[in-house]
Amino acid sequence: MHTNLRQFLQTLRKERDLIEISAPVDPYLELAEIHRRVIEEEGPALLFTNVIGSSFPVVTNLFGTLRRVQLAFGPRPEELVRRAVGAMHTLVPPTPKALWNERDLLLGLWKVGTKRVPRADAPVLASVMEAEREPMKRLPVITSWQEDGGPFVTLPLVYTEHPETKEHNLGMYRMHVYDGATTGMHWQIHKGGGFHYYAAEQRGEALPVTVFLGGPPSLIASAIAPVPENVPELLLASLLMGDKLPLADNPYGGHRLVAEAEFAIEGAVPPHVRRSEGPFGDHYGYYSLAHDFPVFDVKRVWHRHDAIYPATVVGKPRQEDYYLGDYLQSLLSPMFPVVMSGVKSLWTYGETGFHSLAAAVVRESYSREALGTAFRILGEGQLTLTKVLMLTDRPVSLDNFPELLTALLERFNPSTDLYVFNKTSHDTLDYTGDRLNHGSKAVMMGVGEPIRELPRGYDGDPVALAGATRATAYSPGCLVVSGPSYREEPAYAERLLPAARATLGEAWPLIVLVDDAGAAASSQTAFLWTVFTRFNPAADMYAETAVERHHLGYRLPIVIDARMKPGYPDELFPREDIVRKVNERWRDYFPNGVK
Repeated sequence: MHTNLRQFLQTLRKERDLIEISAPVDPYLELAEIHRRVIEEEGPALLFTNVIGSSFPVVTNLFGTLRRVQLAFGPRPEELVRRAVGAMHTLVPPTPKALWNERDLLLGLWKVGTKRVPRADAPVLASVMEAEREPMKRLPVITSWQEDGGPFVTLPLVYTEHPETKEHNLGMYRMHVYDGATTGMHWQIHKGGGFHYYAAEQRGEALPVTVFLGGPPSLIASAIAPVPENVPELLLASLLMGDKLPLADNPYGGHRLVAEAEFAIEGAVPPHVRRSEGPFGDHYGYYSLAHDFPVFDVKRVWHRHDAIYPATVVGKPRQEDYYLGDYLQSLLSPMFPVVMSGVKSLWTYGETGFHSLAAAVVRESYSREALGTAFRILGEGQLTLTKVLMLTDRPVSLDNFPELLTALLERFNPSTDLYVFNKTSHDTLDYTGDRLNHGSKAVMMGVGEPIRELPRGYDGDPVALAGATRATAYSPGCLVVSGPSYREEPAYAERLLPAARATLGEAWPLIVLVDDAGAAASSQTAFLWTVFTRFNPAADMYAETAVERHHLGYRLPIVIDARMKPGYPDELFPREDIVRKVNERWRDYFPNGVK
């Protein structure tokens, strides 16, 4: 497949799925607003060739549709993963006949790895900018939202090596550009690069870091893939690409450089140095606030003579990360049953920022096996940051959330199938907990045969629900209600619970309180984003309870308060004058139209 960014762009040109914008565009807010409008309409990738303040062009929206993701990687990686998982059974023991039958697979795996190429054959080494020239100021780093703390590098491929074991990590951690030679390094909890930095800091050492921009599309995918911590991302990139990844020696020593990258930013993160990073409009659809994070000191920036700067814009779903994340989940899904016995399929929901909600189809071969599997899932890699986990043993399509929720609620016994764990970790970007990185988790299960028939529509008077202004069904058994805002009546959810029980009984197992019931129930994306990014299970789930032998048993209905609350970051909205500017200049950008 594609061994560098420009090969992929050439494919997009042939497919008429790339538009070049030659009109001058400001990387401060204007470029991002153009991008957002195009991706909302599932439009093409965008190559901005006249970016104000920089000689480098910018490309965005590379993965903004399922079709472009498929063009980037093709069917080979998924086929290879499926065959590799299947071969784990046929190749044990590795008889000559079994090896011969799997010869195509083994030859494909033989190509996985890295290879060293001469410096002369490494385009990334064509030119270099030293720190004294303030290279970060010369890059067309974009500012996406008006309250962002500054420009951010949004598609950085951050390469580090453990200071002792030399195991590598390639991750994507946003970089707040402070000046021409200094950026932030947003290493969140449970991130591989952060583990490497922690080990270096304990030794009192700076951690060498190389940040790649561009290169094979597979490099971007591998950096964000939810693989176990000890899986080498460069090998995953090679597997996705279908060939060995070419690396070249750095003339100054240190990390080898991805030969086909557009840029390689070389530097180090010193120990015990922190600086305020943010705010930043992130993929949860809100601003993540300013916090202290490590600092990246840039020594030099390597780049191609005709380098193209890749960027993305995040915000309310669905954005590029949604499409790429779903592809990676589909790619890796055959591996979940191998890694986690009892898991048949697993899905995290990009509409919620991924960490806020996960679901799994599990095995229930004996009573409560599903609960043990839940603990197994919550102990695996980045899944430990999952806020809500839903489990069923029914063969549902997990990407169809109403189908999953219906199967679960038909079988859900709240006295035995709901667990809330307080004082646990939260994703750094989730502000629904009491403080940064701290929150709670909920596990909901629905296995076995149905125990109730769910209502599918609601035509009752919402006023009977403690004076609600609107009540509408999202899916069978799930009622969405809106009433007073949290500022108007913080305790309204507590008042809603007995009113709902008196009016509805246990007919509706799940009642979700939101600010706008009509909007929240309008689609899967709207429901998942509105609900799961706005509640902390331990603080915002209400039900009648009873304690028996240290177990907290619940009684239907379960009420979730998913209203916006004081202290939550602001929702992302573009600045009005930028909206007007883009409206007025639209024909300048696209004289022949977008499609």
